[in-house]
Amino acid sequence: MAAAIKKIIPMLDRILIQRAEALTKTKGGIVLPEKAVGKVLEGTVVAVGPGARNASTGSHIPIGVKEGDRVLLPEFGGTKVNLEGDVKELFLFRESDILAKLE
Repeated sequence: MAAAIKKIIPMLDRILIQRAEALTKTKGGIVLPEKAVGKVLEGTVVAVGPGARNASTGSHIPIGVKEGDRVLLPEFGGTKVNLEGDVKELFLFRESDILAKLE
């Protein structure tokens, strides 16, 4: 999987994110049905584009997150990316779509 992700380089201000997996079991061992599990609004940054271009100078504006950062995501949005043989879901978001960076 790592080799396939390295082939994806987001353009401009786009960020490739792997969503965190939803908990399907409680601490007490009760298995939760799919409908009861809420959408996970957290993810890890996998790859980052060079940044949007400054209209006057043409240089790239740096992005505020880097690979490995945990971020808070909106409930809806992002573009799903499917890679061959990959079981984890990856999403492309614009930098402006990301709500917060988690410490």
